[in-house]
Amino acid sequence: MPKLSVEPRVHETADLENCQLGAYTEISEQCSLINVTFGDYSYCSRLCDFANAEVGKFVNIAAMVRIGATNHPMDKPCQHHFLYRSRMYWDDVEDDAAFFAKRRARIARVGHDTWLGHGAMVMPDATVGHGAVIAAKAVVTKDVGPYEVWGGVPARRIKLRHPPEIGERLQALAWWDWSHQTLRDRLEAFRSLSVEAFLEKYEG
Repeated sequence: MPKLSVEPRVHETADLENCQLGAYTEISEQCSLINVTFGDYSYCSRLCDFANAEVGKFVNIAAMVRIGATNHPMDKPCQHHFLYRSRMYWDDVEDDAAFFAKRRARIARVGHDTWLGHGAMVMPDATVGHGAVIAAKAVVTKDVGPYEVWGGVPARRIKLRHPPEIGERLQALAWWDWSHQTLRDRLEAFRSLSVEAFLEKYEG
């Protein structure tokens, strides 16, 4: 694979609107991002769709993942978007600004060092904690704790990636905030040490 640069790599077929991308990020083919912040080193594979989302650092996102799926007005007589995208249909009426403001306020959040499997979904207002894993095709409708592994529809906790005390120590270490050079200097430790040994080496 070609070496990444500090500047984000965005495929020419991707569509981004009002987004902030961190260093060493990658947005692949035919992805759509609207009102999204995307942390350093995070990447998404092809055909992803994100809206009104905060994505942390070192997030690994497989193809066809959706974060912050938008909603329709189920409490109205009709759910169709002519109710709020009204300018598409008539010249004498404005779009429903209040509806769009409410939609934008429902933020989906994905923490650092997370992995979202193929076709997974994270719904608005849900938070995926640091270090968590979301299985392929899972639909996350509520908050996922740090270092938990979730799967299913709706998603539920399957197991822990690390015991809670290890997860707490990793979050306190916050290696995702290390500099690019520090990551390089400690690359062999990332590769070769157990989680416990890694923590003992770099804590404090």
